Amino acid sequence: MTSSAGPQEDGDRRNVSDAAGVVVLGACAAWSLISAAMHDGRPEGVLLAILAVAAGYAAGRIGGALLPVAVPCVAALAGVGLTLTVPHLSPGPQLVTPLGHAGATAAVLTLATGAACCAAWSASAPLLRLVLRLLAAGITVTAAVLGSTSGFVTCSAVLVCSLSAGHLRHRGVGIAGLALAAASVTGLIWAVAGNVVPGGLLTWLEGQLTGHRIQLWQDALHLAREDLALGVGPGRFGELSSTATGTLLSDGKPHSAHLQQAAEQGVVGVLLLAAAFCWMLFALWRTARPTPVALTAGAALTALAAIAAVGNALSFTTVSVGAGLLAGLATARPIAVESTQREDDVRTRGDQLAP
Repeated sequence: MTSSAGPQEDGDRRNVSDAAGVVVLGACAAWSLISAAMHDGRPEGVLLAILAVAAGYAAGRIGGALLPVAVPCVAALAGVGLTLTVPHLSPGPQLVTPLGHAGATAAVLTLATGAACCAAWSASAPLLRLVLRLLAAGITVTAAVLGSTSGFVTCSAVLVCSLSAGHLRHRGVGIAGLALAAASVTGLIWAVAGNVVPGGLLTWLEGQLTGHRIQLWQDALHLAREDLALGVGPGRFGELSSTATGTLLSDGKPHSAHLQQAAEQGVVGVLLLAAAFCWMLFALWRTARPTPVALTAGAALTALAAIAAVGNALSFTTVSVGAGLLAGLATARPIAVESTQREDDVRTRGDQLAP
């Protein structure tokens, strides 16, 4: 369940994943500026989201190295507290049926559940591990009490995946399954936007997602076809979408992360968004942390990707910070473990040099 690699190999793994993260996030920032310059867009929102992910990831790496149990536990409690004390997470005017608020609430609670489960797997005392798992279950119940159906489903999925991760020896299989799940959700959303799904399924989806949201997706796909390479420019969907401009109170977003990228930043923007998600899964695959911790964080981030595919959860700074924080916590190398491995390595070398 834990890595058998030496300190040098673990350091090489972290260096590779960290370098990949720097390249991916840097490319996302650079491309948003390029696309904005070509179409007079507003890249500030994209840049803020990238900065939030990077800051959360750095904080998670530091906190996970110093206090691998306490920090994710505090993060989980903070997520619940934020959801309860700040009911209107949406920064803009609310619609009659706020599309963004529900997604943000579900995303924060899902990440909080993942953090609590990671803390449980990091704890060594059986009683503490049980308490932290009860905390994760309590967050799931909280989602149901708040009326967040999607949050209850995703929190339950993360909890089940976390418990199942303890029986999985090869994390690569789990990571591949998470990637496939995210790709399947993305493909379904593109099919709905392109109106290529069977009529019965489309009718059911319209009942679940509302026809207004699907019209926004169709507008995003139409705008993406106008300029496949660059898109129409970051932040310009609201002024070019007929559905958004025809809504009395609109937040100017298509409520789908990858469709928004396609419309505003073209195919390259979509590929960069996918690369950012793949980087997180790659970092979790390469981490020296126990497999249950890596797969639990991966399940929470995959659930977040599914939420973002049908909403604008990634438009909230809180969600972006939380995603980076959870990824950082799950890839951090606890200092206590590092020191123990170094002592064992020194003893081993001493035994080999002894006559």
